[in-house]
Amino acid sequence: MSRKKRQRKHPKRFAIQNRIEGVILNAAVFLFRLIPVDAASYLMGKGWRLFAPFNARHKRALEHLERAFPSMSEGERARVVSGMWENLGRVAAETFHIDRLLRQDYRFEAVGDETTNAMLDGKQACILVSFHSGNWELCVQPVVRRGVDITGVYQALRNPKADEVVRNLRKDLYRGGLLSKGPETARKILATLKSGGIIAMMGDLREARGVQVPFFGQMAYANTVPASLARSCNVPIVLGRVVREKGVRFRVEGQAITVPHTDDRQADIQVATAQMHAIFEGWITEHPEQWMWIHKKWAPPGKSLLRRQQNRAAAVNSFNS
Repeated sequence: MSRKKRQRKHPKRFAIQNRIEGVILNAAVFLFRLIPVDAASYLMGKGWRLFAPFNARHKRALEHLERAFPSMSEGERARVVSGMWENLGRVAAETFHIDRLLRQDYRFEAVGDETTNAMLDGKQACILVSFHSGNWELCVQPVVRRGVDITGVYQALRNPKADEVVRNLRKDLYRGGLLSKGPETARKILATLKSGGIIAMMGDLREARGVQVPFFGQMAYANTVPASLARSCNVPIVLGRVVREKGVRFRVEGQAITVPHTDDRQADIQVATAQMHAIFEGWITEHPEQWMWIHKKWAPPGKSLLRRQQNRAAAVNSFNS
């Protein structure tokens, strides 16, 4: 039984559980903000490096790394995944200090092409697409520190109390608003882009309802939303990455791509989505220990989605016959 079904069946019990989890998360935020960010990041990173290998996802990360780099030695894979856990621990601690980090320009170096620089100056509407590497939460920092408002798109947490805490931590990043995925989100995104604004979203997660593109020599499911929106609104996509240089210091880079605009809309979206992932692959190869290898990027669709896809294909074939 899914969590949503259990919530509907026992609403009072889950309301209490949600409230308790929210209180615990608020307490964690309060405590970690008492620790200077450099110390908090260091301690959390070392803690995750030490204890995360006992998590079941550690094995999954090693398997995914082997799929991506089959010639990499077992010892090197272990080193990379340990580095991944340390980076994730640092990200967790740094998230509690986002508002402070935004004001500390000395921690950031920004590098971008002409389109990226126009975006930084607030002169270019675009979709800013990042991926889970370095501290991806801070990818928008160079834009925010220049006073440009950004609208973010994110996946809301199932616990509304915990989601409220997370939203509050990110509010200084997305002064244009933080939109959870839902029916009204697409309309708000289109309005923002058409009015010259910037939309930020993640682009490396598996999306079985999307398309398959090459990724480390294998076909992987990819989200087509960034390319679809960019094509519809005739705006570029700026791919952003955050490279952790040392401790709590970062290099933020931007690289723009343009979605093709031919008579074949689906083909245009496929090409642009594949191009995005080719760039992600190159960036991940440079710093594999900073990417989140626990993503099920190459996993096949679940049974329910696969059944819907098959039914949709059968309906199309029946119509065409």
